[in-house]
Amino acid sequence: MFNNLSDRLNDTFDKLRGKGKLTESDIDTAMREIRMALLEADVNFKVVKAFVARTKERCLTAEVMESLTPAQNVVKIVLDEMIELLGSTESKLVLSSRIPNVIMLVGLQGSGKTTAAVKLAYLLKKQGKSPLLAACDVYRPAAADQLATLGGEIGVPVFRGDGAHPVQIAQDAIREAVDHMRDVVIVDTAGRLQIDEQMMQEAVDIKRAVKPDQVLMVVDAMTGQDIVNVVSTFAERTDFDGVIISKLDGDARGGGALSVREVTGKPIKFVSMGEKPDSLEVFNPERMAKRILGMGDVVGIIEKAQEMADAEQMEAAERMLREGFTMNDMLDQMRMIKKMGGAKSILGLLGNQVTRQVGNVDESVFTKNEAIILSMTKQERNQPKTINGQRRARIARGSGTSVQDVNALIKQWGEMNKMMGKMRTMAQQMGVGGKKGRKGKKMRMPKIPGMGGMPGGAGMDMNALREMEKQMRKLQGGK
Repeated sequence: MFNNLSDRLNDTFDKLRGKGKLTESDIDTAMREIRMALLEADVNFKVVKAFVARTKERCLTAEVMESLTPAQNVVKIVLDEMIELLGSTESKLVLSSRIPNVIMLVGLQGSGKTTAAVKLAYLLKKQGKSPLLAACDVYRPAAADQLATLGGEIGVPVFRGDGAHPVQIAQDAIREAVDHMRDVVIVDTAGRLQIDEQMMQEAVDIKRAVKPDQVLMVVDAMTGQDIVNVVSTFAERTDFDGVIISKLDGDARGGGALSVREVTGKPIKFVSMGEKPDSLEVFNPERMAKRILGMGDVVGIIEKAQEMADAEQMEAAERMLREGFTMNDMLDQMRMIKKMGGAKSILGLLGNQVTRQVGNVDESVFTKNEAIILSMTKQERNQPKTINGQRRARIARGSGTSVQDVNALIKQWGEMNKMMGKMRTMAQQMGVGGKKGRKGKKMRMPKIPGMGGMPGGAGMDMNALREMEKQMRKLQGGK
């Protein structure tokens, strides 16, 4: 979403890096370009004015102007101010000790409230909670049906009540939660296309009736300058505790999302990065600021890899180091990349520069390569070197691809097998190779560069991530 803003800011920084020493005129020019970039991204003009003023004041200090690396100092200051703009620290959802906890969602119609309620329920369920969804939007056609369908997909029950009185539905949902040992109730309220008194009063009435532990406002990231008026009104009437920003994976300019914290003083608690139930993420200001400035989100990649890694995958990784890299292992890696959101999603976390270098990622190549591997026999997958010309022709026919496609995949496997061979040698030298290792140690996965799904992600550094980038490009047929 912030690609254009990231490009504009990085162009500004590149101009500064070309100068050995900065003058006040250089700072003025840079601040003017940053101001225009933020305004074009739909950041509220008052927020932009305050942001640029603070940044300029810090940039004009002697520490920056007389530094040997002034451009780096400017980038650091912009990063610090961007983090401050977004909220400084991570603001997690705080639940009370009472049972059930009540979380109330408010916002305009179309902001993504209903899907946000389901995603939040999914997140809480993963954390060991037993959520109940309350369908209090009785005006939008099929709103309760939508909530029930989505709730059913993630295994979370939905309380609909009489389907006519929102306040009563919310109150009855709490009693339902008590009766069925549900420890969290998520109340999905009604919205309108624009703010009106009836909607606001209903939200106030529900809040007064159920006394929620947390009131969260769902904000569409694609909302432009008007987002300031919307969040200000909701903050005044409902005094919400935090914000969920939805549709942050869209193509809109997204600057409105950067204005929320500054305008309301309320923290951004979650961001939605996709359509799937698991796409709701706890908002981290520092990591988001780095992504906006094109610095990438290395921690995000590592967390995705760690989340996907389980005991079975650790066992598979250890086997790869002992016995070698097979086509089945390559298939597992491709499937892991899909589970992590796809190559585009992962490369997006590495920052704009990597994304531009790689270019357009053809996700369909993963599907094609998967079909090729699935067309191999068990022996061929375990011993790809046995695949001769006749076998390649058969595999191509079975997968609906060409012999050239099969050849390309086998070549990629060969390169990755060589890399695993080097890692196996390294592991043996470290005393963890072989079945028990030279020192009798149990086999352990060393910190190795991976392809996103490979365990050992906690040991990744920038070199490892570059290796990941290379392997992704190979998997999609790039050079």
